[in-house]
Amino acid sequence: MDDLRPSDLNILLVEPSNAQRRMIEHELSREGVNNIDFVSGKEEALERIDQICPDLVISSLYFADGSGLDLLREIRGQEELEDLPFMLITSESRRERLEEFKQSGVVAILPKPFTHENLSRAVSSTLDLLTTQDLDLELYDPEELRVLVVDDSRLARKVILKVLGNLGITRMTEAADGSEAITILGGESFDLVVTDYNMPEVNGVELTEFIRGSETHSHVPVLMVTSEANQTHLANVAQSGVNAMMDKPFEPESVRRLLATIMND
Repeated sequence: MDDLRPSDLNILLVEPSNAQRRMIEHELSREGVNNIDFVSGKEEALERIDQICPDLVISSLYFADGSGLDLLREIRGQEELEDLPFMLITSESRRERLEEFKQSGVVAILPKPFTHENLSRAVSSTLDLLTTQDLDLELYDPEELRVLVVDDSRLARKVILKVLGNLGITRMTEAADGSEAITILGGESFDLVVTDYNMPEVNGVELTEFIRGSETHSHVPVLMVTSEANQTHLANVAQSGVNAMMDKPFEPESVRRLLATIMND
């Protein structure tokens, strides 16, 4: 799917409000997206997904027959749909209500009301997930880059692996948490570690501190992905020795820029 454009995207919009549908359709058309199917609830959405297999699902949080989270769970529960890009539009801002969306690898969580810039970046992220463009590095061949991906969410790992794969990176190893990562690091060397922050047993900060204290791995760049947002937390993460931080959900283009910076440093 090289050279995919917004006009090529087939989008399923799940929104019970006609007014909201029209507003979202207008903003999508400004972005060049016109292939849009509309449904009002979960069951209708699942039937339409079976029929058309969209490139992106854009969903509100609540419908008469369920929620956007119910819909996402059913989509992610089907192996053939695990990679289907999903975008949430919601007025909900409480972290605990949005955490499962973030851990499931959604493309974006847009606030109500959202700006056109919000939507434009989310559409760009979808295109990045569906296309490939090799990472341009001065000191490394992306195909030779050895990357350890650490996240206790299998779905989140899968999204990270897909983003990295689209950048031309092929030598990737997975770890389900920081403890497993430390075990793997005991027998292998890597050029980059991409790790989640919030994990059981050994979290991302503790893993980074282990790496920085290791004679073998202390030089390895660490990119941390986190759904936490408060400044105290971010300051503590920075002090652990990470090279860069990314929010969940993250934008593939931001990953490209950060990797180019930290790997060429």
